[in-house]
Amino acid sequence: MAKVKITFFCQNCGAQSPKWIGKCPHCNEWNTYVEEVVEKISSSQKISWKKNDERTSKPIPLKEIISDERTRIITADVELNRVLGGGIVPGSVILLAGNPGIGKSTLLLQLALSQGSNVLYISGEESAQQVKLRANRLSQAPADCLVLTETNVQKILVHASKETPQLIIVDSIQTLSTSYLDSLPGSISQIRESTGELLRFAKEMNIAICIIGHITKEGSIAGPKILEHMVDTVLQFEGERHHNYRIVRTLKNRFGSTDELGIYEMTNTGLRIIANPSELLLSQSDEQLSGSAVAATMEGMRAMLIETQALVSTAVYGTPQRSSTGFDLRRLSMLLAVLEKRSGFYFATQDVFLNLAGGIKISDPAIDLAIASALISSLEDMPIDQKTCFAGEIGLTGEVRAVNKIDQRIMEANRLGFHRIIISSFNLKGIEPSKYDLDIVGISKINELYDVLSK
Repeated sequence: MAKVKITFFCQNCGAQSPKWIGKCPHCNEWNTYVEEVVEKISSSQKISWKKNDERTSKPIPLKEIISDERTRIITADVELNRVLGGGIVPGSVILLAGNPGIGKSTLLLQLALSQGSNVLYISGEESAQQVKLRANRLSQAPADCLVLTETNVQKILVHASKETPQLIIVDSIQTLSTSYLDSLPGSISQIRESTGELLRFAKEMNIAICIIGHITKEGSIAGPKILEHMVDTVLQFEGERHHNYRIVRTLKNRFGSTDELGIYEMTNTGLRIIANPSELLLSQSDEQLSGSAVAATMEGMRAMLIETQALVSTAVYGTPQRSSTGFDLRRLSMLLAVLEKRSGFYFATQDVFLNLAGGIKISDPAIDLAIASALISSLEDMPIDQKTCFAGEIGLTGEVRAVNKIDQRIMEANRLGFHRIIISSFNLKGIEPSKYDLDIVGISKINELYDVLSK
């Protein structure tokens, strides 16, 4: 006879309590506890996906464990391979989260179509016919991937153990439910228990699983915070609905770097890989206008050139406006203060608007020098040569600090036909200018920037 137990779960962090409490002691949020019915099922009633469910695990010395380096599954999506650190590791669980309609299902369905019969696509939100319609739109070639429309975790794992695919794609975790609990699908306990079942299956069967997750209105991943701790990799799918560009960022990766980034373009036939994002993020106009400067940035191991645009105008109202798109507003205020204090440019009575082309967000501090150049260019109405780019971090004392991977930034600028790059003078050590077909100019103080721009 199954035992029924009522517990309370925090909708914010997933903490459990035997009774309702107003303030969660773990995340300090108010009125987040929700009553849920938990049904305990005896071990004899549990459905097993293994032919022999005997537990034979025992402690093994680390030196006796065989490391298999063949492991990664190389997909047809080179951007996804880069973000994951070289491919998908068998037995790993990957969580892909993003806004509704951003293209999460499209990205993983394209992956399933390219991998063929080695993929089992679990659809909890669409029927098999609807998945077929989307597949026809994304690919004209016949697809061999297996499709299963099911929301019960135990039934899914029974089918998966019979088919033994290389990769399982679950769309989405919020629609799944386990027979071990009596709560509704999408609840904290169901998400946690369903993910735990998938995780155990992935580790024991050595099958990789990709999970699609929803996000809340605050932008965080829906469900308990423990969900992100349980999985091996957390990917964030970003982008503006009114822009065609989509970005995959790594928030967590046990098998690779978290600095990599993948860029796609949303088209009528699905997501297209952007092999050279620099050409898309630069201005297409030949006319020289003030307030525009090109920054040489790094996203993981990839060098990218991106256009920064600034508009400085006289403030109409008493308090000047400060607006930034794609760049930290607090850091923009710091750069304005440094330019005013160290270089004598007066921004106190000016409205300042900053934009990074393409709707992309950049956190690389090397973009500081390009932003400062764009601000000076707009304030003085002085156009900057379109074949000049910048790479340097600005400190509070006005010094231009050295940045990492300067050789790759210079090579990218050289490849795209730029004539000059302005960097920190501290980065000049170890650089051989003869290797490049562009002028390399070094400055050490921010007050030297205006003289370089005016040449």
